[in-house]
Amino acid sequence: MIKFPDNHFALKSSRCVIDGAIVPAQIEVKNGIIKDIHAYDAALGCCIDNVGDLVVMPGLVDSHVHINEPGRTEWEGFNTATQAAAAGGITTLVDMPLNCIPVTINKASFQEKLDSVDDKLWVDCGFWGGVVPDSIGDLDELLNAGVLGCKSFLIDSGIEEFQPMKAEDLRQAMPILAKYNAPYLIHAELDCGAPPAQITKAYKSFLDSRPKSWENNAIDMMIDLNREVKAQGLECPVHIVHLSSSEAIASIESARGEGISLTIETCPHYLTLAAESIPDGKTLFKCCPPIREEDNRQRLWRGLKDGVIDFIVSDHSPCTPELKHIDTGDIEKAWGGISALQFGLPLIWTEAKIQGYDLIDITRWMSEKTAEFIGMDHIKGYIKAGFYADFVIFDDKAGYVITNEMIKHKHNITPYAGRRVDGNVISTYLRGEKIYHDDEFGESPTGQPLLKGRV
Repeated sequence: MIKFPDNHFALKSSRCVIDGAIVPAQIEVKNGIIKDIHAYDAALGCCIDNVGDLVVMPGLVDSHVHINEPGRTEWEGFNTATQAAAAGGITTLVDMPLNCIPVTINKASFQEKLDSVDDKLWVDCGFWGGVVPDSIGDLDELLNAGVLGCKSFLIDSGIEEFQPMKAEDLRQAMPILAKYNAPYLIHAELDCGAPPAQITKAYKSFLDSRPKSWENNAIDMMIDLNREVKAQGLECPVHIVHLSSSEAIASIESARGEGISLTIETCPHYLTLAAESIPDGKTLFKCCPPIREEDNRQRLWRGLKDGVIDFIVSDHSPCTPELKHIDTGDIEKAWGGISALQFGLPLIWTEAKIQGYDLIDITRWMSEKTAEFIGMDHIKGYIKAGFYADFVIFDDKAGYVITNEMIKHKHNITPYAGRRVDGNVISTYLRGEKIYHDDEFGESPTGQPLLKGRV
C-alpha cells in the first residue's frame, strides 16, 4: 500500500461526509491528524489520494464487541477481531468484559487484558469493565485504571464468572458510576420466574422463551433505580445494550422527559432480520435478547428516526462452530451470539435505503453518536480539523453476496452467509495510514489502546 512522505497527504473525493452533509472536499492529513479541510479544486502542496466519487466517511466506532481474549481465544482474539473491524470500516471498537478469562471485573484482570493486546490491534480499542455482586468493592480502582465504563447483567450471562446483579447490588454500584460520570451498560433482561419454556428446533419456541416483557421489565427497573439515584443528587448514565423490544420505547421516552439519564443502542441483526424469516434449527441466528417479529423491527427503525434509540453497534459475540451446534440444530444448547463484525455497514446501508435514510444518518448512528458515548468525540467520529485521520472509503453503489470465505473474524460462520448487500468497504484509514484496502491489510497492526482520561 502507498505511504506518503511524512504521512502528509490530502484525501480527495467528490462526496465526503462532513458537518452533516455530503460535499466535495480535500481532507489534508499530516502526522495522523486531520490538518485542514479544503475546497475540492484547491491547489495543495502535498500528495493527493484521489478516490473519485467514492464516499469518504469518518471511521466507524463500534462500542459493543466481544473479543474473548485472554482465556477464550479459541472463540476469538484481538488480532482476528480487529482485522475484521478494519475490513468493515471500523477504526475504533470497545471490548466487552466477558467472555474472556478472567472476566474484567477488577484492576488486576484489566491489566491482564491490556498485557494481551500487544502487537494485535489493527484498530484502536477501548475497554469496558464489568460489575458483579462480588466486585462492587473493586469498582473505584477499576474505573481509575482506565476502563471507559462498566457493564452488568440482570440475568444469567452464560458465563459462570459473570454473575447477574440484583436491585440491591445495583443500588450500591450506581452511585459509584455516577461519581465518575461513567456509562453503566446493562444487559436488560429479567427472568420473572415463570416456568422455563420448552425450546425445540423451532425458532418460535426460542423467541417465546425470552418475551419482550423480560426487556420491558428490566428497563423499567433501571429507570426506577435511576430515579432513586437522581433523588440523591447524582446522575448515573445508564445505557441499555442491544435493545430488541420496541415495546420499551414508550418507557424510555417518558423517562427521558423526566430528565433520567438513559441511552440506548440496537444492532444490525435486530434491524435487518425478522423472526418470521428465520428457518427452524438454524442456530446461527440465536442471540439474547432474540431477533423479534417484522412489526417489531419496523418499530425499532422508527425509534432510530425519533432519536429514542441513539446508535447502532454490532454486539459481535463469536464462539467456536461446535458451541453453535450447527449440525444438530439444537437451539437450546447453542451459544447465543451473532458473528458479523465486518458486515455492519453494508447490512445497515442496504436496509437504511429502503427505510428512506442516507449515509449522513448512518454516520450519525455508527460514528458520531458512538464516539460521543465512549467519550472520544473530541478525536473520533467526525471529519474535522484536529481529529484523528480515521476514514472509511465506501462504494455505496457496489453490491456483493456475503460468503463464509470472505470472513475475517476467527471462525468463518455468520447467519448472513448467502445474503446480498449493497455497499462495499474499499479502504480503511487509521490515523492517516491505510490499514485495509481491497481485501488486503497493511504490513503490521498499528492500533492503540484507548484508556479513559489518557487520550
